[in-house]
Amino acid sequence: MIESGFTVDVDQNQYLPEGAREVSAIVTITSADGAAGLEGPGPAAGAEPEGSAEIIIIDCSGSMEYPHTKIAEARAATAAAIDVVRDGVLFSVIAGTNLAWPVFPVDGSMARADAASRAAAKQAVGGLRAGGGTAIGQWLELARQTFARYPAKLRHAILLTDGKNQHESPEQLAAAVRECEGVFSCDCRGVGTDWEVKELRTISTALLGSVDIVPDPSGLAADFAAMMQSAMGKQVADVMLRVWTPQHATVKFVKQVAPTVDDLTGRRTPSGPQAGDYPTGAWGPGESRDYHVGVEVTPAGVGQEMLAARVSLVAQSPSGADVLGQGLVRAIWTDDEALSTKINPRVAHYTGQAELAAAIQDGLEARKQGDEETATAKLGRAVALAHQSGNEDTAKLLAKVVDVVDVETGTVRLRKQVEDADEMALDTRSTKTARARK
Repeated sequence: MIESGFTVDVDQNQYLPEGAREVSAIVTITSADGAAGLEGPGPAAGAEPEGSAEIIIIDCSGSMEYPHTKIAEARAATAAAIDVVRDGVLFSVIAGTNLAWPVFPVDGSMARADAASRAAAKQAVGGLRAGGGTAIGQWLELARQTFARYPAKLRHAILLTDGKNQHESPEQLAAAVRECEGVFSCDCRGVGTDWEVKELRTISTALLGSVDIVPDPSGLAADFAAMMQSAMGKQVADVMLRVWTPQHATVKFVKQVAPTVDDLTGRRTPSGPQAGDYPTGAWGPGESRDYHVGVEVTPAGVGQEMLAARVSLVAQSPSGADVLGQGLVRAIWTDDEALSTKINPRVAHYTGQAELAAAIQDGLEARKQGDEETATAKLGRAVALAHQSGNEDTAKLLAKVVDVVDVETGTVRLRKQVEDADEMALDTRSTKTARARK
């Protein structure tokens, strides 16, 4: 079904055996190229520039000076990102230590991008020096306050750190993240190997962004430019996945499963009788994402059919919620075993990809805790799942942490010596999935 430049396709086996309650479907959502206001990014195309705002948050703690290339490359990367900001887009730069302060504009406002403001921002960034501690919650809070003063619909931040959040409590950071939810999205990057993957993943997940490692500071500029280029391509803000179910039916889970695994189940907000909304963030032209939706229904008789769920893509507008696309999840009860026992290949694929991400994270945590038996079992299972699903990128990362004895059975040996950067790359990228073919 095509509406407002989006397609919503549903893949499932709708046939259930007598008495069955569980209905599962993969919902593929794709935004069109150049349709319904989703033109490609550029100075004269796409979203109105005044509808977009960007903040770059740079760690300037003392550890960024060791080695000096970290702070130097961070300055260069910020300049590279500033160069990508489109004319007319609001932007600012924040520095963070155990405090947070505006670097550009220095009064805590946001500047409208043009040649002059970009040059002034890069000059201000060039004066950044390292010193002090790390309190990421304060950095996020200043970004939230800055964004809140402007009506831009598309609000995005880039956050860079090289260390752990040592100068505020975990509770303070968690509170700051909660305050920022729904205000802006945030892509997080850790440079070097002295930061906590779990810490940054918590932030990026809550703020609908990405997390990754940049092991060598020399890679920061290209990464920052790519992130900003992606942000400049976003056209539709605050898109929600709305799931309606009939009476006596319950949504069991809603998970994004491609391009990354992200469990949205706990982020449901009621949106009407029998309906709830799940955040998907902003979309650009030509983007495609897959979602796994699970519903529990009251069984009907053999031969009967019911609508188990209606999945809609909605965006807020001055007139209310605009439906951008819609798909239906159905259930038909049958006594034909050949029909009811057939597993939809896309459902099976993404169930395995979610298990793969969990196995990697659990295995790495067990390894960190010294539980070699659990680590070997979990990472071995991950090797087998990566092989079965054709997730070659993850398989390559796993091979740097374990020696693979038998890829089919997932028989592995833990490596005694593993580079911190390799282990952290596997952790940060564990949620990236191989796309299932239709």
